[in-house]
Amino acid sequence: MKLSRHLALLSCLFLFTALIHAQTLTGKWNSTVSLGDQGGNPTFVLQQSGDKLTGTYSGALGEAPLHGTVKGADIAFDFDAYGVTIHYVGKLSDDGKKITGTCDYGQLGKGTFTATKAAEAPPAKQ
Repeated sequence: MKLSRHLALLSCLFLFTALIHAQTLTGKWNSTVSLGDQGGNPTFVLQQSGDKLTGTYSGALGEAPLHGTVKGADIAFDFDAYGVTIHYVGKLSDDGKKITGTCDYGQLGKGTFTATKAAEAPPAKQ
């Protein structure tokens, strides 16, 4: 009986630790995009719900809603701008603070990007 309690406690502790350290993409991401001799610094505001990703792109092409998927550390999302679908594919860092990958802007070119999660604002003092 004592052993089963210890195993149950250990299992709960492991599950709690895994939940605490689970990474979420939800939040603001500041990025740097390189398309050969062109580039920019778009911002993404992402919302993750399970393996679904939604949010907003803001940058040189204006603002656009985005949608995508998350599978472990692998991330893919798209948005439309000026009739072209822009495609991003990346990998989340182990600490959950950086995404690196490739992007395809159609006729504007293909390139690479790095996005860094913005620090969350501290709660307002009352």
